[in-house]
Amino acid sequence: MHIPDGFLTPEVAAACAVPAIGAVGYGLRRASRELDERRVPLLGVTAAFVFAAQMLNFPVAGGTSGHFLGAALAAILLGPWLASVVLAVVLVVQSFVFADGGVTALGANVLNMGVIGALVVGGLMVGAQRVLPQRRGVFLAVAGAGAWLAVMAGASATALELAISGTVPLGTVLPAMLGVHTLIGIGEAVITVAAVSAVMSTRPDVVRALPQGALA
Repeated sequence: MHIPDGFLTPEVAAACAVPAIGAVGYGLRRASRELDERRVPLLGVTAAFVFAAQMLNFPVAGGTSGHFLGAALAAILLGPWLASVVLAVVLVVQSFVFADGGVTALGANVLNMGVIGALVVGGLMVGAQRVLPQRRGVFLAVAGAGAWLAVMAGASATALELAISGTVPLGTVLPAMLGVHTLIGIGEAVITVAAVSAVMSTRPDVVRALPQGALA
């Protein structure tokens, strides 16, 4: 889902960078107020895990491959705004150090793979807690669904940006992106649920999105 340099027009790249910068900036403000000695290590560990997991690709279909995004996991552990900061750090390092994603498209990549996914999952978690039973199984099911939706939302945004830039027609790029990322999203959901379940079993107190009674 990383967009390289030259695939977006300057106008589209700038339009994507504005909300990405706004979300990350707000996340940094929240971090200065909310982070304490207990949560700072979790922030670093989450960033390291997401970075390492994103570097590993798995085959999908037709010679394509995918990788873990991590926005859902970060949002569940840290909240959507701090998750946006974590994904921004990971994507900046990937772009400047490993040339994975273009520098001019960095705002779009942060928006697509970090901000959109984190906010989708954060909103889904809040809504689910209001209408669904607060049980461990329900929480993990919502986490898995959120992870899948985060991938699909990011893929849709990427397709739209490429189409607006005139790189690929929307009728071509949208079905292609959604078709491949439907499978990638399943992998994302499995990894997210496994990771969240492990954390809930050992340190449920650090799961930011965990509602009271969800371990029942």
